[in-house]
Amino acid sequence: MTDRKVWFITGAGRGMGADLARAVLAAGHRLVATGRDTQRLERVLGSSDDLLAVKLDVTRPAEAEAAVRAAVERFGRIDVLVNNAASFYAGFFEELTPEQIDRQLATSLVGPMNVTRAVLPLMRKQRAGHVVTISSSAGLGAGFDFVSAYAASKFGLEGWMEALRAEVAPFGIRATVVNPGFFRTELLTEQSTNYAAASVADYDERRAQQLAFWKSQNGQQSGDPAKLARALLCIASQEPPPRRFIAGADAIGTAEQKVADLREDIESNRPLSTSLDFDA
Repeated sequence: MTDRKVWFITGAGRGMGADLARAVLAAGHRLVATGRDTQRLERVLGSSDDLLAVKLDVTRPAEAEAAVRAAVERFGRIDVLVNNAASFYAGFFEELTPEQIDRQLATSLVGPMNVTRAVLPLMRKQRAGHVVTISSSAGLGAGFDFVSAYAASKFGLEGWMEALRAEVAPFGIRATVVNPGFFRTELLTEQSTNYAAASVADYDERRAQQLAFWKSQNGQQSGDPAKLARALLCIASQEPPPRRFIAGADAIGTAEQKVADLREDIESNRPLSTSLDFDA
């Protein structure tokens, strides 16, 4: 294989990260697979001269720096960073505690920042690299119950990645946001989803409906994560790679609705909006 890249994937021991890790190795690339449990990484991915399993809690900047050093010692470079590790704190905003929201943001927003901050000096030195961050369709449109904390983390990712793209482009570093819809990963399992405790009676009826819905979706999502993994390999090989990859027919539907909503919002107050400059 003439175009072997070194991939660095967070959250590679389960769900979408594990599917992508397997696809990367199967395609002949080299892989730094990171996660909180290295034994799990080794069980899931096996052993290979092209694989380095490294312990990494993305909420700990020192671990991110150590993981990058280990990657360089083993493979000499990092070509593609995939910020995949995330969590899901589900519930109505009033019932989510400040601590739960802090944990959501720490893992799903600040965590990718920690890892990217550790990788960027190497990519700048290389004058090449590709930062891929897994957002969500909830980072495009989140007009539904139970996702306020999760959507806050994903909307934050969107703004950060758009600004980062402009900042690092002069160094030959590309940046891509991925917005998956519902894929059959482990995100909705009991190990990955944390529900807010009931605390506000006004939400009782809707809470029961939401809990039933979200729990029923586990294992029923229409998206195939193995196909998504192959799609990510495809976009990483494109020149130039896309600014954004909207993954899944349902995610495209969300994006199209968001565009329609924005158009409606623009037109509903266009005369007022365009009348706000100083008078000539």
